[in-house]
Amino acid sequence: MSMISLLIGIVPLVLLILIVASVIGVKKGNEESLERGNEMIKTVYVYLILFATLMMTIGGTVAAFMAVADIVSPPPYHMSFEQYRMYPNQYKGEMAPSPTTPAKTQSEAELRTQYDQMVMDERSVTKQRAVNSLVKSFGWIVIPLPVFLFTQRRMKPQHVE
Repeated sequence: MSMISLLIGIVPLVLLILIVASVIGVKKGNEESLERGNEMIKTVYVYLILFATLMMTIGGTVAAFMAVADIVSPPPYHMSFEQYRMYPNQYKGEMAPSPTTPAKTQSEAELRTQYDQMVMDERSVTKQRAVNSLVKSFGWIVIPLPVFLFTQRRMKPQHVE
């Protein structure tokens, strides 16, 4: 997202500079410089569109790759069985037993089963989040890519004389 905030900061600055340059060109006088100024603004505008859409597409591709990596190899669960054994009610959202309330004791096998279920649930949630992220990332690819291709094809080839 920092790339987008960078673009949001740069684009108005560049447009402001172009507007100031064209106003100065108009004040200087002749019609030829006005045409060149307008052509320069159009060219810079087209290049800004190409740059912004290309950056969005690249960012979406990187995010999609990261989401696929999370689907294929989700990050390991952070709580060990020993930690879970000490605080089994923390996962369920229950309060820890107070000193006056006796804690119910569970066998090691029951705790292990609950821990394994918790780890499987957490992996499932992580994979679901990664799939959701993948779908969103495809939006960052599918939406700006046609704009980039359309704008690129409409550009006139520049002939250097």
